[in-house]
Amino acid sequence: MTVSAMRPWKEPPATVVFVGGGPRTVGLLERFAASADELLGGRDVHIHVVDPYPAGGGRIWRREQSRLLWMNSMTSDVTIFTDESVECEGPIVPGPDLATWVAGEGAVILEEAGLEPPGPMDFPSRLEQAEYLAWVWKRVVRDLPATVSTHRERAVELTADQRVVLESGAEIAADAVVLALGYLDRLPTASESAWAAQAADAGLTYIPPGYTADVDLDGLWPQAPVIVRGFGQAFIDLMVLLTEGRGGWYDECDGLLTYRPSGDEPVLYVGSRRGVPYHSKLGYTVAGTKPVPTHYLRKEALGDGPLDFDRDVLPLIEKELAYAHYKQLFTAHPERVRMPWEEFAKALDNWHPTPAQNCGSREADGGFVDVVAVAVPDPADRFVRQEVDRPLGGRVFAERGRFEQFMVELIEGDLLRRADPAYSADLAVFNALLSIYTVLSRAITDGQLSDEDRVRKVETEWHGFFSFVASGPPPRRLEELLALHRAGIVRFAGPDLEVAIDNDKFVAWSPGVAGEITARAFVEARLPRPDVLAASDPLLRGLLASGVLAADELFAADGTSLGGGQLKADSRCRAIRADGSVQENLFLLGPSVSGSAGSSGFSRPHFNGPGFRQNDAVARDLLKLLAPTVRKEERHAS
Repeated sequence: MTVSAMRPWKEPPATVVFVGGGPRTVGLLERFAASADELLGGRDVHIHVVDPYPAGGGRIWRREQSRLLWMNSMTSDVTIFTDESVECEGPIVPGPDLATWVAGEGAVILEEAGLEPPGPMDFPSRLEQAEYLAWVWKRVVRDLPATVSTHRERAVELTADQRVVLESGAEIAADAVVLALGYLDRLPTASESAWAAQAADAGLTYIPPGYTADVDLDGLWPQAPVIVRGFGQAFIDLMVLLTEGRGGWYDECDGLLTYRPSGDEPVLYVGSRRGVPYHSKLGYTVAGTKPVPTHYLRKEALGDGPLDFDRDVLPLIEKELAYAHYKQLFTAHPERVRMPWEEFAKALDNWHPTPAQNCGSREADGGFVDVVAVAVPDPADRFVRQEVDRPLGGRVFAERGRFEQFMVELIEGDLLRRADPAYSADLAVFNALLSIYTVLSRAITDGQLSDEDRVRKVETEWHGFFSFVASGPPPRRLEELLALHRAGIVRFAGPDLEVAIDNDKFVAWSPGVAGEITARAFVEARLPRPDVLAASDPLLRGLLASGVLAADELFAADGTSLGGGQLKADSRCRAIRADGSVQENLFLLGPSVSGSAGSSGFSRPHFNGPGFRQNDAVARDLLKLLAPTVRKEERHAS
């Protein structure tokens, strides 16, 4: 017998391909490394990460972007690593959150990159987050019991025998594939294509929805008017790139910010559905105030059957937000209430909100509105969601100057309130919004909401409210907005902004403000609505066309198409084919995948983020799939 014949048989190395190298892949690989000793059985693994952008940050968090762009989370609210709060099967492997990293090893890295380390309550630049993610990537690769190769190009095809074909023509035969593609570019809608064609014929500049950092802004000319529709994060980025990005700067004297223009800035007339910017991020923290399990919007209250959003879900959301607000007010600021909490809570329990009551009607069941009027004498301490959601409240202004002054006062008031812990009930509402989102995601994943409710009520109306309240800009950005208004570079266009092309120019008007605005440039300052059926990515388009992947095609009750929804995956993130079967070795993660947790942003430390829990479960499934056959049989026998 030869020596080679005496050697025990060893399973050949396994190959895993990750398509997408952004934060989701980094987090999943960290969990892969954490459980590898327990589950992999010593098998050799080769991991390939395919992404045209650098692994770690991916496209959104790449180093090659303007250093003027910021995150809208504070340094202390961002982490990639699990901690003692995370409930998962795999071992917890602590690592520094962004604030800890900045205060330690990251300080030197940032200084070498020419970046000033942010404080824990600062809003870091995206370049600072890019450096953190690049460092995390190196640490994860160091800890992986695997060989890691990166490919700076696109994947364009996944063959039936599980070979990933790259843009260069190279192929990687894979035992398992993970698609973690992040936010997807999409083909223009029919409306956007029509706008583009009409604008081109008239010699106008039209910029459709898109990721602002990647948009060509050269067509927005110095000192020329530009109509902008959208008042969220995309607008803030646009504002920054067209002002400081074109050479202007800010001076501060006695607390007042003054903008010094370079002369290359256009004049931005900005409006939106609400007509106001997103609420400023809160500028304080309160000990002990954090997301807690929902009080009214619970699985037990929703049951297991189909739900009507307006009838079954929205009233519980209204009560949930009111409960969070008033519980914090009564607990932290008892001098501002005139009733024991127990008595008030009973009235809240008996409240059955209807759309009229949400607007503050006094017809509320159980007399809740009357109870609030007695118990909370200062209207500034009361919570009416519709008033929070629509600060202009249907007001009509006969003069644009009066409207602009009203807007200045509204933004100034928002900045003062969001910086004042005396209004910590706002923080409680913010935390309740996070908890509510978790429950809604579960109801969607369980199929309890119709396509129409999911798209129109949750993804449009509810997500819009959530973003308006919880995903607004850092306070400094709104201070800059006011400074730019004083400099004449930002003007306020009004709510429910409509835009048309008339006589070779764009014309905009608002039913809330007298007068029209004309310009030769128009920007839709928002991200396009996710629609995987319209995604331009060739890999996804091929997999959908062949039936390897399936996606929701959404319709309203009257048969009207609502466009494409998300890629279909089972509860373990395994891809579902068009015929309904599950693919054991193809995993889907990210904002374009049904049931993918933690896709709306980075997890906060000590928050038991759902993305961590899902990453851990998928990593362990992946390890079990790759483990040697003997180990699988041993586990099955046990």
